[in-house]
Amino acid sequence: MTNDPLLQPYRLKHLTLRNRIMVTSHEPAYPEDGLPKERYRAYHAERAKGGVALTMTAGSAAVSRDSPPVFNNILAYKDEVVPWLRDLVDACHEHGTAVMIQLTHLGRRTRWDKGDWLPVVAPSHEREAAHRAFPKKMEDWDISRVIKDFADAAERMQAAGMDGIELEAYGHLLDQFNSPLTNTLEEPYGGPLQNRMRFMFDVLHAIRERVGREFILGIRYTVDEALPGGNGKSEGFEISKRLKDSGLVDFLNVIRGHIDTDAGLTDVIPIQGMASAPHLDFAGEIRAATGFPTFHAARIPDVATARHAIATGKVDMVGMTRAHMTDPHIVRKIMQKREDEIRPCVGANYCLDRIYQGGAAYCIHNAATGRELSMPHDIARAAAKRKVVIVGAGPGGLEAARVAGERGHDVIVFEAAGSAGGQIKLTTQSTRRQEMMGIIDWRLAQCEKLGVTIRYNTWAERDTVLSEEPDTVIVATGGLPHTEVLVAGNELVISSWDIIAGDVKPGSNVLVYDDAGDHAALQAAEAIAKSGAKVEIMTPDRSFAPEVMAMNLVPYMRSLQKLDASFTVTFRLEEIHRDGNQLRAVIGSDYGGVRKERSYDQVVVNHGTIPLDELYFELKPMSRNLGAVSHEDLIAGRPQSRAGNPDGSFQLFRIGDAVAARNTHAAIYDALRLAKDL
Repeated sequence: MTNDPLLQPYRLKHLTLRNRIMVTSHEPAYPEDGLPKERYRAYHAERAKGGVALTMTAGSAAVSRDSPPVFNNILAYKDEVVPWLRDLVDACHEHGTAVMIQLTHLGRRTRWDKGDWLPVVAPSHEREAAHRAFPKKMEDWDISRVIKDFADAAERMQAAGMDGIELEAYGHLLDQFNSPLTNTLEEPYGGPLQNRMRFMFDVLHAIRERVGREFILGIRYTVDEALPGGNGKSEGFEISKRLKDSGLVDFLNVIRGHIDTDAGLTDVIPIQGMASAPHLDFAGEIRAATGFPTFHAARIPDVATARHAIATGKVDMVGMTRAHMTDPHIVRKIMQKREDEIRPCVGANYCLDRIYQGGAAYCIHNAATGRELSMPHDIARAAAKRKVVIVGAGPGGLEAARVAGERGHDVIVFEAAGSAGGQIKLTTQSTRRQEMMGIIDWRLAQCEKLGVTIRYNTWAERDTVLSEEPDTVIVATGGLPHTEVLVAGNELVISSWDIIAGDVKPGSNVLVYDDAGDHAALQAAEAIAKSGAKVEIMTPDRSFAPEVMAMNLVPYMRSLQKLDASFTVTFRLEEIHRDGNQLRAVIGSDYGGVRKERSYDQVVVNHGTIPLDELYFELKPMSRNLGAVSHEDLIAGRPQSRAGNPDGSFQLFRIGDAVAARNTHAAIYDALRLAKDL
């Protein structure tokens, strides 16, 4: 027995949920052919094993063929989805976790050139900015067809053994009908709110006729669009009351905001540097006004905030979705009084930004998420203890140290600086991104618990490493800025790191030349602009900062636009020449036929890093594997088998930017898949 509000059971209709924590519906983009196969099942089963009460699968499972996913979603209109979902449900039920699924028709929130190339449909011709398709205004036969599709899909979900379903309304077709901004139909589906809600109620009635009154049915919907001319708070409260009074739904999952633009989406699902739980009090108002089961999730990253949400009666079930991507075992650790060991969600939003860019969702600092079939969340002890030397205490080096420590090895880390962090320390120079240090702090705490030795202010040389008589050496020394990218004038530029670290003061008229497209350029530009300087960001690419991705770009743009930064795309900086106290920049284009000159007093180059790899190459001839990595073993998740040098006394690997400029997740993944088998 426990008095912890989070661990109290909750009864929803006939279903008893074992605690108050849920994973809300989201699509990590793991389906194969629109079906939730082994990888998808393993992902949800891991969270069930970790103790969550309810896992919501399939953010936006499509009910109709003219609702093609814009990324890799479950296709609920396929009959063959049923056995795969049944396997998933059974796997989660084994651990005592309830399973529901979210059904939707995307309406205008998709593209016509996806799937079967059918016209996008909506209750108006208004285009959604985020997905750019101009929709067909729905006819009566479209409406009746889609209503039937919802009912058919619900029946499939019931046949799969789901504990219930949730309809996705916000930003999708159901809410497109509800909103006066996106519904220009005539009666009976257009006009006043009662008419605009008719489609939603027709869908609910059709589902109830198909699955009966006992099957749990909820809805995730917009209560306040936060848009001029849209449904505001008063309309949202009226929608909530009508949903409750209808007797058709069993719970409300509250959303505030709009998702038709990147900026709107980021306010609905905030990222690091933004307020935690910004809509929680608003969700509490809905629960107080309706007295109805209320769920909510929006940047509730930590146990304290979740506990507050339940203890104060704001909601009945609290969603910790991105937090469970970071640590699937949150509930288990709460129950075991190990809250201090929960891996923190740092709000980097690498997970969501990847899916919106067409990739699978991965957590920036848990490389096992989404890879449950090959990568462990819990590290097994090794059969024999070994000596492991790691050089570099950045995210990759510390992950290698943590995992090797969990394996039971004797681990020592050499770090040249006076503290750990590597490039993460640069990142956290921006106030908005200080949460990133959680990646380092969590690993330092784990390493301390595991007895890992870290020697700071130590420049590890060959003899330093060899004196430890290691069995395995992992070089995680990272890289240094690569600025020698010009035909002439490389000595006249500085790096983005120089600005971010504060080693060089910003000029007054600054060019930031960025052909890496990552955070460092925008971070440097923001620091320059905040100093009062004029700043221009130039890239040879057709868009700037492609590696930053959509939702992370929003805070930069909100800051840089207010500071009057300018952006120049498709132009390449070729040369820099000294011209008195100015720098004359020669600018060309990959498209040809252009040569122009501009003057600045400072030029910042952002071109990734060059590996700091001298130590690796010094050690390579003395290693058993000559530094070689078996890609076959690595990909299959097996121990490394390469041993080309019988005279070698240790295995040698390098990871992260010591190999090539990549990102934090890549360094951590390198470390996990090598160290888990040491």
